[in-house]
Amino acid sequence: MKLLGTFTVAVISAALAAGAAHAQSYPSQNIKLIVPFVPGGPVDALARVVAQPLQARLGQTIVIENRSGGGTTIGAKAVATAEPDGYTLLILGPNLTYYPVLFPKIDFDPAKALTPVATLVTWSHVFAVAPSLPVKTAKELVEHAKANPGKLAFGYGQATMPHILGEAFIQAAGVDITRVPYRGGEGARADLLGGRIHVNVAPVPQLLPLVRDGKIRPIAYTGPKRSPDLPDVPTMAESGFPQVGYNPDVWMGIFAPAGTPKAVVDKLNAAIAATMRSAEMAPALKRFGYEARITTPAEFAAFFASEMKRWPPILIKTGLKAQ
Repeated sequence: MKLLGTFTVAVISAALAAGAAHAQSYPSQNIKLIVPFVPGGPVDALARVVAQPLQARLGQTIVIENRSGGGTTIGAKAVATAEPDGYTLLILGPNLTYYPVLFPKIDFDPAKALTPVATLVTWSHVFAVAPSLPVKTAKELVEHAKANPGKLAFGYGQATMPHILGEAFIQAAGVDITRVPYRGGEGARADLLGGRIHVNVAPVPQLLPLVRDGKIRPIAYTGPKRSPDLPDVPTMAESGFPQVGYNPDVWMGIFAPAGTPKAVVDKLNAAIAATMRSAEMAPALKRFGYEARITTPAEFAAFFASEMKRWPPILIKTGLKAQ
């Protein structure tokens, strides 16, 4: 027994030493950051904004790879099954916590297959309608939808926060609105402009240019207070729907495959935290409407565990079902 204990300690010590040695030389090659959304969306924009200063700190190129589809499960699985060496990372947020409800048959558990590395930002959303729709407020949208059951269409990226928010609104308002899923929010916005759908939900920066050009009409904001970019647009709470919005709606973070050496995770976390605190990031965060959120790996792991418990009941309550 003593010999076995000595052998076990030796194995653990060797593994720790190997991990430390790997961290000292890490990174020695390009790092792949997988974005499980189509190019051009808020998460893709965030990944590219963060990658540039981060790669300067790490001394290696960060290659952005978009792997959309499957409600983000395709991109997430690519990281979950990758070599746990710190060279394949994932940028994602609460979507991961939807999997138990929306994708119960997927062959990996994000809580076990991924290691939380660092949080990045949070943000909220705006509800918008096509200008052809004769409504200017959330209450008027409800009245119009009730007068025209099944004739309005809500477009969204599948298994995204806009999807959740739209469902929460439909349930709270008790209206009959047709759901139209897309691989990403960009497709939904294109169809909003084309008149093929009537309602869309997105981060303010994604819709602001269209609002200013009069191509769409914002009717409500999901944050706890009004957006400084849309001061005349009331919050959902002010509009009579406090259950639509989660203060804030979205958080985004970086994940690595489970089993990635702690020293590598710590090194990545330190570089990401320094990047998010830097003066160079401030203009970009303001431009995109993001608020920085900085945590240690342990803090992020605890937060992620709590989010994995928090979201399934919310999805079930809003009526979302397995895909």
